[in-house]
Amino acid sequence: MAFSHETPQFVYLCPVQARIYRSTGSWYTAITATGEVFQARMKGIFKKNEDITSTNPIAVGDEVTIAIEEAEQGIAMITDIAERKNYIVRSSPQGKHKKHIVAANLDQAALVCTIKEPRTSQGFIDRFLVTAAAYHIPVVLIFNKKDVYKAKEMEKFEHWKAVYESIGYTVVLTAAHTGDGIDEIKALLKDKTTLISGHSGVGKSTLINQILPGLDLRTKNVSGWSGKGLHTTTFAEMFDLPGGGRLIDTPGIRELGIVDISRTELSHYFLDMQPYINDCQFNNCQHLDEPGCAVKEAVEAGELDMERYLSYVAIWHSIEENNY
Repeated sequence: MAFSHETPQFVYLCPVQARIYRSTGSWYTAITATGEVFQARMKGIFKKNEDITSTNPIAVGDEVTIAIEEAEQGIAMITDIAERKNYIVRSSPQGKHKKHIVAANLDQAALVCTIKEPRTSQGFIDRFLVTAAAYHIPVVLIFNKKDVYKAKEMEKFEHWKAVYESIGYTVVLTAAHTGDGIDEIKALLKDKTTLISGHSGVGKSTLINQILPGLDLRTKNVSGWSGKGLHTTTFAEMFDLPGGGRLIDTPGIRELGIVDISRTELSHYFLDMQPYINDCQFNNCQHLDEPGCAVKEAVEAGELDMERYLSYVAIWHSIEENNY
């Protein structure tokens, strides 16, 4: 049943359910269950269903209600957002104390890493894993550019593979440029909504082009003078996978700020620390200088990876500096 909008030239049709596939800041691509595509704007400023403030009220992956304004032109207005199953956030480019929702309603996240050209630090990996763990999102670690690794890089990969697989993470080695390992990745993505992220220059676009060969995402080489990747993806965008499932491509991340996580709860999102936390002498142990710390004892005994522990300490101090 049609009803009139306060602006006379528009006539709204019955509300339609859709999913956000692309966000450009002010306009969103919304696709209905029947495959109809609409370019939609947000209706004024409305409260989200969750008590969270962010620089973007609507994110890729959101399930929304739209009111169609101009059916022939594919123009609609977003009037409501369904409650999110989960979401993943990062610090906003607009300010380190603001947060930006990267994507919502995920089954898993895939972090693309490289050991060289450019190098992904373990600290960056661990920050991503902490953020995902806080929102109960499983993570697959994809180490790309296998074709440029020599013995030193392969030794590093094998170490990280052992560390992260022992925690419970899936680790994959691939060379997107040659297609090596792509079938394994396709199997991991099947029938799931997956956020794919990583530093600029790690080969995300090349990897996605291998998974969806008709997409032809733009790719650029790593900047030779700086060793840092160049941004090729400007906005988050979701794509349907031919075998079932969805893939969300995101802009390359240079730094991943931790938001919405306090110092006291940080260790709970280091999944390898969880078995030791309750054995500490003090209930509020921060696993830094306290006596009787079971976490530090596990590190000294070689039961916990030292580099992982150093990542924890670095993140803990960064949260303190942000006044959490």
